[in-house]
Amino acid sequence: MKYDVLLAGVGGQGVLSVAAIIATGAMKAGLQVRQSEVHGMAQRGGAVQAHLRLADREIASDLIPQGGAQMILAMEPLESLRYLGYLGPDGVLISSADPLVNIPDYPELEGLLAAIRRLPRHLLVEATALAGGSTRAANMVLVGAAAPYLPVSREVLENSIRELFAGKGEGVVAANLKAFAAGLQAGGAEARAG
Repeated sequence: MKYDVLLAGVGGQGVLSVAAIIATGAMKAGLQVRQSEVHGMAQRGGAVQAHLRLADREIASDLIPQGGAQMILAMEPLESLRYLGYLGPDGVLISSADPLVNIPDYPELEGLLAAIRRLPRHLLVEATALAGGSTRAANMVLVGAAAPYLPVSREVLENSIRELFAGKGEGVVAANLKAFAAGLQAGGAEARAG
């Protein structure tokens, strides 16, 4: 088994936290994990991506080849489309429908969403709304939406969330677990329908 996930977003959206949760969960599930990150201008709202490779055998490279990802998990729609060349023919693109307009010539949102909807396997998630309006917990909604597709159980991912946020207090842990559960419901419904 091999499962490659390309994570994409903008600095401050928690791409690396998402990668840490999935990677930690995969290791606890006994899988091999390789990760590579590109921060770019992350501190100034620039693009951030992470290659996350999970397998039940040794993984030779940190980088996902073009056309090799089983999933693109994106924190916002423009970034999801930037990396389409990495998505495999049977891969799924999961993206927040909420744009992060950080450039003056950000494309028209409906055009971006329409391009995503044309993909054979996609899931657009109203991540901020499902996180109760919290942009800080929207990334956990996306982890939940991706969970039905990942080779890691819900319980293991929840434990990874608890561990990652434990130092920030029980309120933060609870908010992130609630966001994860909301995303899981959205992703699970789509996985059952598709």
